[in-house]
This record gives sequence, C-alpha cells and structure tokens, in this order.
Amino acid sequence: MNAALKRFRIVAWIVGTFLILLMFVAMPLKYLAHNDTMVSVISPIHGLCYMVYLVLAFHLAQQAGWKFWPQTVGLMLGGTVPIASFFVERWAHRRILEEHPQAADPKVRTEEAV
Repeated sequence: MNAALKRFRIVAWIVGTFLILLMFVAMPLKYLAHNDTMVSVISPIHGLCYMVYLVLAFHLAQQAGWKFWPQTVGLMLGGTVPIASFFVERWAHRRILEEHPQAADPKVRTEEAV
C-alpha cells in the first residue's frame, strides 16, 4: 500500500503541474500569441502522464478497498481539472492514512506486487 500511495502522489503532482502549464501557459500562448509550440510539446506529455495517473489511481483505490463510485471515479477524475489533482492527492493521502495506518510507516512491507 505504501508503494502504491507514493507512486500515486508523485504522478498526481506531475499531472497537476503539466495541466497547469498546459492551461495557463501553453493555451494562452497558442491563442493570444499564435504560437502553438508549447501546446504541441506539453499536450502529449500531459496525456501520457494522465494515462499513468489513471492506472495508478485505480490500483491505489483497489488496494484501499474503495468503492468504484464515488471514491475511485473521483480519484481518477482528479487529473482533469487544473489544480484538482493536488487536492485529490491530499484527500487520498489523508484517507489512506486514516483507513490504513500501516501505510504511514515505510518500513512496513506487505506482500504487494510492484
């Protein structure tokens, strides 16, 4: 559980950062300065990172034993709204630690497929 939580947290921050860059830097450059270079670079990176985010979010929700609706779906949609992934990551982290206190201790190893 600890490894899945750590992977999800890292990717959530990466997805959130790329989405903010895409929406608040690249898109204004495309439409205001007529320069679509940033969009053509950042969009595929964000898309790839979001696919990884979806897989890791689903994996984390399954390990936590969450229902598909609304916890898993909410967790997976966190990467679609700018800055939402930061809040969803924080919510998931707190909830996992409440439900599974052993996830807070990195020395605790469970039988988990990596």
